[in-house]
Amino acid sequence: MNRNLALLLVGLFLTLTTFAQNDPAQRPSPPAEATGTVNGKTITIKYSQPSAKGRTVFGGIVPYGQVWRTGANETTSIEFSDNVTLEGKSVAKGKYALFTIPGEKDWTVILNKTIKWGAFSYKQDEDVLRVTVPARKAKAFAEKFAINVSNKGVVSMAWADAQVDFTVK
Repeated sequence: MNRNLALLLVGLFLTLTTFAQNDPAQRPSPPAEATGTVNGKTITIKYSQPSAKGRTVFGGIVPYGQVWRTGANETTSIEFSDNVTLEGKSVAKGKYALFTIPGEKDWTVILNKTIKWGAFSYKQDEDVLRVTVPARKAKAFAEKFAINVSNKGVVSMAWADAQVDFTVK
């Protein structure tokens, strides 16, 4: 009887840990969503929130001058319910991968056709749009990477002591 009980408990433990690992909310970088409506057009960004954890973020774990998936885990996606402009450039209604290339003074914001895991499958020839926007020091330190969409169409990305904004209309 004791052996059967032990086997049952081991099986239950393995089942629970397997399900816990598959629950995205339990990840060290949990999923998040930023949504806003600008002039009747909805912008939805789905991403994962890595934490700084005392590390140097930009120029450290996120190198300057390299394509970043703009979050953690799956590729960050941005979806527009209608045709929009991003920093004055036309973008068709649809869902895109949102990549960035962080720099000390400015970032390149990239919309790409392919949404896959991370930035490992990124191909520049699949870019739909690239714009360069200024980077600045954030007003407050952000432990977790966060994206916000204002009702004026300003998309703000902040993590650690850095903030980058771009405008969608």
